[in-house]
Amino acid sequence: MILEAAQSAPSAGNSQPWSFIVGMRGEDTHTRLSAHLARSSTVWAPSASYLIANVRQRFIEGSELEYSEFGRYDLGQAVAYMTVQAHSLGLASHQFRAFKKQALTEAFQLPEHLEIVTMTAIGLADHLRGEVVGSGTDRTRRELDSLVFAGDLSR
Repeated sequence: MILEAAQSAPSAGNSQPWSFIVGMRGEDTHTRLSAHLARSSTVWAPSASYLIANVRQRFIEGSELEYSEFGRYDLGQAVAYMTVQAHSLGLASHQFRAFKKQALTEAFQLPEHLEIVTMTAIGLADHLRGEVVGSGTDRTRRELDSLVFAGDLSR
């Protein structure tokens, strides 16, 4: 259901420039993904039920022509849909970039037209909702009036 949510995300021209490398804890793919985490992620990410490498298509295969100038945005939408679906199922999700990108690309032998952009860890949280357990996990948000402008952007 989580990946089906990503599959249903909108994309520019319906290009769907995303794919995912999915590892379930206890399986080889999860172990291989875990092996290339940055030190900061090794504290928590390997215990996630699923580790997912979020991949975008950079180029049209066999060329240097950009597949879609909106590829990163579209991948972000697919991952956001996946995140919302995970939360609706009572699971936590954590999107992150703390991994060794080149090593991961080589380990999974990704062709040059594909790029691992981010990863997502999905599973049951080992902390209470709203509890800050580490750097970057604070859920405090900016005030709405600092995000919304109508006309004058000079403030």
